[in-house]
Amino acid sequence: MENLTAKSFEIRQDILDIIYRAKAGHIGGDFSVCDILTALYYGQMNVSPENIHDPNRDRFVLSKGHSVEALYAVLASRGFFPKEDLKTVSQYNSKYIGHPNNKVNGIEMNSGSLGHGLSVCVGMALAGKMNNAPYRVYTVMGDGELAEGSVWEGAMAAGHYKLDNLTAVIDRNRLQISGSTEDVMTQDSQDDRWRSFGWYVLHAVGNDIRSLNAAFDKAKTIKGKPTMIIADTIKGYGVSFIQNSAPWHHKVPTEEEYKQATQELSQRRAQAI
Repeated sequence: MENLTAKSFEIRQDILDIIYRAKAGHIGGDFSVCDILTALYYGQMNVSPENIHDPNRDRFVLSKGHSVEALYAVLASRGFFPKEDLKTVSQYNSKYIGHPNNKVNGIEMNSGSLGHGLSVCVGMALAGKMNNAPYRVYTVMGDGELAEGSVWEGAMAAGHYKLDNLTAVIDRNRLQISGSTEDVMTQDSQDDRWRSFGWYVLHAVGNDIRSLNAAFDKAKTIKGKPTMIIADTIKGYGVSFIQNSAPWHHKVPTEEEYKQATQELSQRRAQAI
């Protein structure tokens, strides 16, 4: 767990480099979701650069596609494509665009129009059931995304079809581009909402690899219903002046901020080893 925690801060440095170089990106949400993606790709999911075309591989969709820098950084770290490619993110004629692009190895579908990921994953999971396939399907949604009506259509269908091969995660950092989620659209009753649609609900500390792994392990044992993991995270986790700050939803660090963030991430990584 200590090694993966250290890895998550290494990946955050890659995210910081991507955004500073590209002069664009969503660093707050990238940092909050980073541990979730690290846990999934470094142990929980049966997917790797060697089996990306295997029909029995696990599937993942980043529904909150604006946090693509975190996904690119994790995929590069796992060897789905050369880490050198990260230098081209958001550059002219690059396939590494500002939202997930399925022309990139390891990305199942284009996403970023919020509210679509869960419904697509319901289709993937239902297909797996119909084909008696062993794969599992995962998606990560932002908490601000939950105001989209299509999320609840997918939730209803997943419960109806008892898709126990589907695990969804809410990156519950309580901030979105326009401020607090509770000011924009109150949602503290998420437990009751998902249970009413036939889901098994778990909570995890979303910036703690051990807590996340425990929740993912538990989800694999649930039969007869899909699982929702509400991952309580901190937006911008890992850098003091980015944490819990709504303006850092979509903000590029200055040179001075980049240097300070790099120093803090290096210290956090060293403490984790």
